Amino acid sequence: MVEQTGARKAFVTGGSGFVGGRLIEALIAQGWEVRALARGEKTVVKIKSLGAMPVVGELTDRAVLSRAMTGCQMVFHAAAHFKMWGSRKEFNDVNVNGTRAIVEAAIGTASVRKVVMVSAGAVVQGDPKPLVNIDEHTPVQEPKFAPYSASKAAAEKILLSGDGRRTGFQTIAIRPPMIWGAGMPMLDQMVAVMQSGCWQWPDGGTQAVSTCHIDNLVDALLLAVDRGQGAYFVADAEQGTLKGVIGDLLATRGVKAGDKSVPFGVAWMLAGTMGFFWKLLRLKGEPPITRQMLGLIGKPFTLNIQKAERELGYVPHVTWKQGIAEMRPDA
Repeated sequence: MVEQTGARKAFVTGGSGFVGGRLIEALIAQGWEVRALARGEKTVVKIKSLGAMPVVGELTDRAVLSRAMTGCQMVFHAAAHFKMWGSRKEFNDVNVNGTRAIVEAAIGTASVRKVVMVSAGAVVQGDPKPLVNIDEHTPVQEPKFAPYSASKAAAEKILLSGDGRRTGFQTIAIRPPMIWGAGMPMLDQMVAVMQSGCWQWPDGGTQAVSTCHIDNLVDALLLAVDRGQGAYFVADAEQGTLKGVIGDLLATRGVKAGDKSVPFGVAWMLAGTMGFFWKLLRLKGEPPITRQMLGLIGKPFTLNIQKAERELGYVPHVTWKQGIAEMRPDA
């Protein structure tokens, strides 16, 4: 791509993913020149189609990252390893070591003035318990049973320890809960689980949950360019129940959620037993239910977004009704 004279420049990781791809489109629309990390030929093609310049390399390759960041004022770190099952090492290799490489590369790049990471609301989820209307004072956790959220928490600590006084740039962690919207890859997994007939709602699925539409998240990331420092929860203006949220999403594919329910304690025990035998027998794929999954969705989890509203000027403009309408086949 031809560089635009005087254009603001950004480097994006995870640019071929759900969040990173939408972010690149939004940056391009605002006149930014965007470079994005690409791990293979398919990723290169996708990034070019979005209007960005691909930089081929690995997330943990500091030399590649430094070259990609040179001349960029902003770094958006959206790459992550997200699954419901796996070893802590698998998650650390990408989420922790990748973030460390990003920070170290940015330290050595004079042009970088801010690094913004897509973190996760789950960084505060430890032993399963209700977390209602929580804010940024809630302590970060690294539970052993949840390698995804634990690795994101560890990554966030690395990012936020690189403050402007030591590095010359600012750092921001944007913490969304479940990210949803047209094109969300997680919906394919939900459909497969429901169609298998094995799904049961923990505690009936009545627990209150916060969500974040992809466009609301991208808005928060863009606002972080010129405002804020530290960690921010972002979410939709509305809250729902687990069953209501998942049910509405499934309905956009013509799939019914079902009504089977299981007490949380029973589900927790079953998930632990399945996990034990999956590891012992080295079974392929993921168990039907994992403690990491239950940790994310099994208890009420709602976020207070007042800090983001106050300091970033964040306003979640996409409503649940609008987002669901956009996901229907006839939209």
